[in-house]
Amino acid sequence: MKIFYLALFLFTFVETTFSDESKNDVLPSSIIGAGEPLQGRMINYYQSDALTKGYLSMPQGLGPHPSVILIHEWNGLSKRVKETADSFAKEGYMAMAVDLYSGRIGQNRNENMRLVQETLAQPSIIIDNLNAAVQMLKSRDDSNGKVATIGWCYGGGVALSFAMGGDDHEGTAIFYGRLVNDPERLRHVEHDFYGTFARNDRGIPVAEVEQFVETLDAIGINNDVHIYDEVNHGFWLHVDRDPETNTLPAIDAWKRLKTFLHNNLST
Repeated sequence: MKIFYLALFLFTFVETTFSDESKNDVLPSSIIGAGEPLQGRMINYYQSDALTKGYLSMPQGLGPHPSVILIHEWNGLSKRVKETADSFAKEGYMAMAVDLYSGRIGQNRNENMRLVQETLAQPSIIIDNLNAAVQMLKSRDDSNGKVATIGWCYGGGVALSFAMGGDDHEGTAIFYGRLVNDPERLRHVEHDFYGTFARNDRGIPVAEVEQFVETLDAIGINNDVHIYDEVNHGFWLHVDRDPETNTLPAIDAWKRLKTFLHNNLST
């Protein structure tokens, strides 16, 4: 009986001692396919296009809050991205999921590609759209005046382009987005950089990522860029596609991202 109570005590002690730390290993419900009912609202933030509406999710409390701008994948402002905005709001960020497709959502590969090509052919409109989101967030009374962009795939490449040509913001985080290795263009980036890539991503070779990091280092841009083995393109925003393979890398990328955002956006 004494052994039983000793074991019970040890179990309770360990569970209590490490429970807070274990919370850091919990992925957002949005990226594991268990998104909750949406908590935010659609807003008109880009006055140049009445069809463009973003999804704004707010944290609890009066603020001032830091902000993140979420830039969607190639299919558009999907429910998954809106759910992810809610996840960032729970972490204490004003989260704006922007729309670069004027309200349109691609339904298949061909439609997605047409939307990608159409918008990338007009980069000034993309920059204006994201500038409007930055200005809206920074002008709020409950904002601490600091904003970072986070993009996936198409959105990752857009986030990098915006870092080189958009209004002032305080951080860029990209997940498997297209890269630029021209040092003269990258010199326009005036903040720290976060990147998560997949070794099995056929669209973004490892050598290209490594060259990108070498260029950032050479021109003095602080960066946290990691290539995860065994995973494929899209592994983080869609952990539920292969949870056995994706979960642990996704947890590590999530921890790195939270650290990056805290270091660059906290007051």
